[in-house]
Amino acid sequence: MAEFSLPANSKVKKGKTHKAPEGATNVRNFHVYRWNEEDGENPHVDTYEVDMDKCGPMVLDALIKIKDEEDSTLTFRRSCREGVCGSCAMNVDGTNTLACTKSCDDVAGDVHINPLPHMDVVKDLVVDMSNFYAQYASIEPWMKTKTPTPANKERLQSHEDREKLDGLYECILCACCSTSCPSYWWNSDKYLGPAVLLQSYRWLADSRDEFTGERLDELEDPFRLYRCHTIMNCANTCPKGLNPAKAIADIKKLMVERQG
Repeated sequence: MAEFSLPANSKVKKGKTHKAPEGATNVRNFHVYRWNEEDGENPHVDTYEVDMDKCGPMVLDALIKIKDEEDSTLTFRRSCREGVCGSCAMNVDGTNTLACTKSCDDVAGDVHINPLPHMDVVKDLVVDMSNFYAQYASIEPWMKTKTPTPANKERLQSHEDREKLDGLYECILCACCSTSCPSYWWNSDKYLGPAVLLQSYRWLADSRDEFTGERLDELEDPFRLYRCHTIMNCANTCPKGLNPAKAIADIKKLMVERQG
């Protein structure tokens, strides 16, 4: 697999140009990163002319139209088309986002589409998420308790405690924030990154979870937590409007409080 890095994108050579159907008047150019390990070619950027009069408004609509009508070999992930599953995360016009919620009208001029940066590319816009998901699993993202489960009822929490999870539970694990973070680019083998740390704080903040100390112990490491330098790329790029940097700061605060 080849790693995609935005700074090197300017060196990616131009590939084929796929023309729009004759007679189309509302045409936009979509420049899409292409790479397939099996064909032995170097990465390149293909240009697709899309008739926007016969295309939906979102970047994902254009990609689906391209795959259906112009080039069936184009490869990308997608599922819900509602900004819920996170599978269509990619870099559009220099910003990590979800193709299904990114309007083509939000992009001035040609639309440039690349894989999530600094990730190993499997093919075209599909990146290898194995390390990201392994890191997510490492924080044990489920409720852990020590007391017996209440008989015939759920574990309850107050409205006030429930509100503490707002801004955390909405994360869809699209990896837009982590792949926009320079610290994660450099230390993705050790640093958990914004998305996973936000998910970690989601359980630290949950009043029903009873393993706070053990969870903090697992994060007490020079790399797993403390590589965050508050650059704020994560909050700026999150398609759900969340703030992973604040969650990371709250984890650090918990670390200090328990030492006092």
